[in-house]
Amino acid sequence: MDIRELRYFLAVADEQNITKAAERLYISQPSLSKQMSNLEEEIGAPLFIRGGRKITLTESGILLKKRAEELMDLYDKTRCELMSHEKEISGTVYIGGGESQAMSVTAAAAKKVMTDYPRIKFDFFSGDAQSVTEKLEKGLLDFAVLVDGDTSPYESLRLPYGDTWGLLVRKDSPIGAKNSVSVREARKLPLIVSRQGASQGGILRRLFGGDTDALNIKAVYNLVYNASLLVNEGIGCAVGIDGIINTSGNGSLKFVPFEPAVKTYLDVVWKKRQVFGKAAVVFLKYLKAEINEIK
Repeated sequence: MDIRELRYFLAVADEQNITKAAERLYISQPSLSKQMSNLEEEIGAPLFIRGGRKITLTESGILLKKRAEELMDLYDKTRCELMSHEKEISGTVYIGGGESQAMSVTAAAAKKVMTDYPRIKFDFFSGDAQSVTEKLEKGLLDFAVLVDGDTSPYESLRLPYGDTWGLLVRKDSPIGAKNSVSVREARKLPLIVSRQGASQGGILRRLFGGDTDALNIKAVYNLVYNASLLVNEGIGCAVGIDGIINTSGNGSLKFVPFEPAVKTYLDVVWKKRQVFGKAAVVFLKYLKAEINEIK
């Protein structure tokens, strides 16, 4: 299989219809059908369940779609890096990480890069540590931002700002009347926790010890905005970091930090012996300068 066949396959998978995919690709429907049949013959397994007006993917098709998307992302990324002009650096810098105020350092560096190199763009991927490191290992990201993670397999830079942990609560709740909350007190509350924090080795184990099964977890979230909606409805208190949700002004929510304070720190990591494109090299230079300036 080649790049063209993978592009054709992804178009069919997206459109779920051979005719619509052929129109999108500006090729004939019989030609596209033949290409897909040849691809199935090469792989040795059916990729589609062909219905009336709609086709769906088989298990083999679902796997190929996932891998094809990764390969196309890597192909496009590599192509942009190779086509970057020596005197006018261009390209896209790919960065992955979670939600954190400390990411403002990378944002500040990115802004300075784009001011000096207008043809450089940025692609920020939001995800948990597992999804981010997986993309980094596959070459789909130049940099990953990890929260108190194991940086030993990578080259790394520690970001200068830390995140303060606590509870996002309603102002009119009993906890909302406090300026801080102890972990012991938090154990007794109905909690809303992040999916990553609830995983093995996540922040919950650091906060509450190994016995997290005894916690009164009412909901699990992936995006903190959704957690804030649950808090606002009175479902529970969200375990999270300060500054992600705006709690200033006349809003109904308040962030209450843990006492004693619990802080985590972020590291920007990249693969050892990584061969960067020109745009990523520029960004790393500016990021180091931004960190040194803050220090």
